[in-house]
Amino acid sequence: MKEQLTAAMKLACALGADFADVRVKDIRSENLRMENGLVTNTARSRSMGYGVRVYAGGALGFAAGNVLEDMENVVRQAYDIAKASQTLLKNPAQLDEKKPAQGTYATEVKTDPFAVPMAEKLEILQQCEKAIRGVWETHSFATPMKFRTGMNLDFRSDGVIFADTDGSYIQQDFCQCTARIEATVISETDTQTRKYINVVRGGFEGIVAMDLPNRAHGLAQEAAAIIEAPDCPSGEFDVILTPRQMFLQIHESVGHPTELDRVLGSEAAFAGRSFLTTGDYPAAGSAREKDPLIYGSTHVTIVADAHCPGGLGTFAYDDEGVPAQCITLIDKGKFTGFQTSRDYAQAIGQNSGGAGISDGWRNLPIVRMTNINMLPGDKTLEELIAGIEYGFIFDENKSWSIDDLRNNFQFACEIAHEIKDGKRTGAVFKNPIYSGKTTEFWASCDGVGNPDTWELVGVPNCGKGQPMQMMRVSHGSSPTRFRKVKVGVQDVR
Repeated sequence: MKEQLTAAMKLACALGADFADVRVKDIRSENLRMENGLVTNTARSRSMGYGVRVYAGGALGFAAGNVLEDMENVVRQAYDIAKASQTLLKNPAQLDEKKPAQGTYATEVKTDPFAVPMAEKLEILQQCEKAIRGVWETHSFATPMKFRTGMNLDFRSDGVIFADTDGSYIQQDFCQCTARIEATVISETDTQTRKYINVVRGGFEGIVAMDLPNRAHGLAQEAAAIIEAPDCPSGEFDVILTPRQMFLQIHESVGHPTELDRVLGSEAAFAGRSFLTTGDYPAAGSAREKDPLIYGSTHVTIVADAHCPGGLGTFAYDDEGVPAQCITLIDKGKFTGFQTSRDYAQAIGQNSGGAGISDGWRNLPIVRMTNINMLPGDKTLEELIAGIEYGFIFDENKSWSIDDLRNNFQFACEIAHEIKDGKRTGAVFKNPIYSGKTTEFWASCDGVGNPDTWELVGVPNCGKGQPMQMMRVSHGSSPTRFRKVKVGVQDVR
């Protein structure tokens, strides 16, 4: 393989390329699905191919193929596309400087999920089903109810080899495991679901560590409670978001708007741009360094950390051969950096932050999140609760909406736990909704849970780009308290 990729890169140079690279990806996946106690899907798939980028005269050409013996023709095709693109070129592409890289990396895997017998995996799902049904069969509902369950186990491995004309050659192997459990209760007038979704980078031991049957038992209890609970009150309240809601708050209102391609307008059609501008970047030695954009309160520090253990955005090198980094996006409330790739970093006078990633071999690398994590504070959950006279704990996202500049948002959660006089009352409410404006909302943060409360949540389905690329990212956070949050359906204009 190394000889073939080296020959392909030599050919690109001989044709006249200023720079070229190639990514070979071998992707295996497995999916198990159970609905209402019945197995509805067991499937395995494999996709292997390669993508070639060629830069010539400031123009980019890209081509992909899945026949290794045809790689020379694919290189020529990518070069021809770059040459043809020169005829309409307005703004020549510029890549930042990068040193050649040689290295290997592999996700730590104790138990290969593809080697675990199918029967053992299905047994875990059957235990979850039994735990859920056991709760519902013994629960006293005021009126007759119907029930629905759904659960998945998904596994994926990526073998990636990268080479470029600078002399880089990198081999990386990744493995991830996904679990999803849904417990739904249906009355004559309402439907309520409690779910658990998580993705971990690692082997089957990650699924075992999730203790899915126990989680399923708790989901069933809460689904039974909220179907007969009142709607969450509307108004302004102090709110604590759990890590299983914080992940989306971080993802949508920090992760996406700090992607530099959105800021520059290259990403707009599918999921919007960003309220940030390059003028918000605190370049060293500039006046902006003394007057930074205030993104949130001093309790808010958020990083893009490609080194985070267990994260889906963890690697040694991105898909452009750039080493993994930890970039501080917000430092104690002050905006301090963008997420960048090689073709965008030069716009702010920097080198790539290692965020050039593609979801497979058919697509170009684009600016993607790694692990966007909020650093923990110093409070226990009980201390966060004790600071609220009346408010709620919101858990698990139900739906979301955010405008095309990532400024105004409205999120719905599955359950709200009532807090009164600094204590949880035990009462729950359904259909909690909260809304806000990004920087105003983060400015209202006045307490963050300590490291013991910090949780990493994986997201398996972040869509971006045209053609759309579906990526996997992670977000770590602790329970976080926000003051005077708009709760209920609100006009946030």
